[in-house]
Amino acid sequence: MADRKRWIVLCTGNRCRSQMGEGWLRHFAGDRAEVRSAGTQPKGVHPLSIQVMAESGVDISGHTSDHVDQYLSEPFDVAVTVCDSAREACPTFAQADRLVHRAFEDPDKSDLEGDALLDVFRRVRDEIRDWARGFVEAECAD
Repeated sequence: MADRKRWIVLCTGNRCRSQMGEGWLRHFAGDRAEVRSAGTQPKGVHPLSIQVMAESGVDISGHTSDHVDQYLSEPFDVAVTVCDSAREACPTFAQADRLVHRAFEDPDKSDLEGDALLDVFRRVRDEIRDWARGFVEAECAD
């Protein structure tokens, strides 16, 4: 597909929000976009991110937690920062035609445990889902 979009979702740890963002963007865009995610300090995909996305029918269990440096030589149409820290660390992602910032709460920073923590992950998942759906509709409009 010649006009296939290329997007990258950036976060600090590439552990929760950027992983969910990548999953949702892939889900909604299908073959209209190639989506990656990366972090400025990758820490591995959080097991609860995998769990809550699976609950919504999106499998991110095969995702890897990549460092942003891996993508420095690749062009992107849009780089999306999903945390303020990544926005500050990547104020200009030269490989992207455009930078979009949409911060979400970091569920990994919560001091909650058990079901309460799971609820935070689910809420953030749903917020990212709603944003991603609108983003894909806008970016892939004919």
